[in-house]
Amino acid sequence: MKSPAETEDERLRVSPLTSSGGRTVLLTVDGIAVDAEHLPQASGSSRLAVVVAHGFSGALERPAVRRAARELSAYGGVVTFSFRGHGRSGGRSTVGDLEVLDLDAAVRWARELGYERVATVGFSMGGSVVLRHAGGARTRHGVPAEPAAVDGVVAVSSPARWYYRGTAPMRRLHWAVTRPSGRLVTRFGLRTRIHPEDWDPVPASPVESVAAIAPTPLLIVHGDRDAYFPLDHPHSLAEAAGEGAAELWIERGFGHAENAADAALLGRIGDWLTARVCHDGRRHDG
Repeated sequence: MKSPAETEDERLRVSPLTSSGGRTVLLTVDGIAVDAEHLPQASGSSRLAVVVAHGFSGALERPAVRRAARELSAYGGVVTFSFRGHGRSGGRSTVGDLEVLDLDAAVRWARELGYERVATVGFSMGGSVVLRHAGGARTRHGVPAEPAAVDGVVAVSSPARWYYRGTAPMRRLHWAVTRPSGRLVTRFGLRTRIHPEDWDPVPASPVESVAAIAPTPLLIVHGDRDAYFPLDHPHSLAEAAGEGAAELWIERGFGHAENAADAALLGRIGDWLTARVCHDGRRHDG
């Protein structure tokens, strides 16, 4: 007999589909069904795809993720998806570990759609995942991860290291992740299902992974009003990347992740992608 949690996980999975665009389901190498969506560039250009990785408790249908996709679609086609344990995807969240496999499935789909170049843009937990993915991080439980190559990486509001509890929001997040009562609240309040097992072994952190990203262009974006991670996190990431290997933007007045990212910031990220990933410094209109 299946537990209520297992029954709920199955109910939230999307029916298997195949599609060259629009809404689809991607299957990760460890068998998780990931809800994904493709928003083509209005011009129909296939030069650049931007794969957007949301933060913890986000999902592709959340307004902030929709807004980011819409703004970035001025610069290329956009692939959004919901990490495992989030929204309509299957599985349970491992808060940055096995999520590398979810991102990799989305990157591979973007390649299959015919895009010449693929860049990843991650927010908060998604920022840590894009850094680990581009740095070739492996996952726990012996599941192999041979990441698909990307042509550019943008990490917004990413932590540098694991287990940070130096701010009140992060202390609340650790309660939500590590305590049964917290996981229950997160499941029903935020539609985010968290795996109950501790990391064993502990996966490589973003700051341990970032040095392997070069020569792929890397942009690190962080706000001076981020309530989750103070500025030593982006500075640590930029330093670990190596001299000249990362561009660092400290944004005045910017808070945290996709919920705080306005059209102006997303447009500047789009400009950076076209300049550094496509080397033409302008939007892709054909």
